[in-house]
Amino acid sequence: MRKSYTPEFKTQVVLEVLKEEKTMNEIASAHGIHVNQIRQWRNAFLEQMPKVFEKGNKKVEKMKAEYEQTIESLYAEVGRLTTQLSWLKKKSGIKE
Repeated sequence: MRKSYTPEFKTQVVLEVLKEEKTMNEIASAHGIHVNQIRQWRNAFLEQMPKVFEKGNKKVEKMKAEYEQTIESLYAEVGRLTTQLSWLKKKSGIKE
């Protein structure tokens, strides 16, 4: 059965490696993890780090686009309803 580690645990181990207070072998034996696994986590961490500081986070951009689309459709609906109300008032002879 494979062991499964939480992202928090992986982050903690990688930060220990990056501090360079202990060797990778010491960290691996302290946590009961193979050194190659720690190297993979460290490499993945270092590859993903620049994305944290990217200006356009994809999730944020997607949420923003959905929000703007919702606002646009709501304004269109308000416009249609205003036009219908004006037409109904005109046809029924109601004065504002």
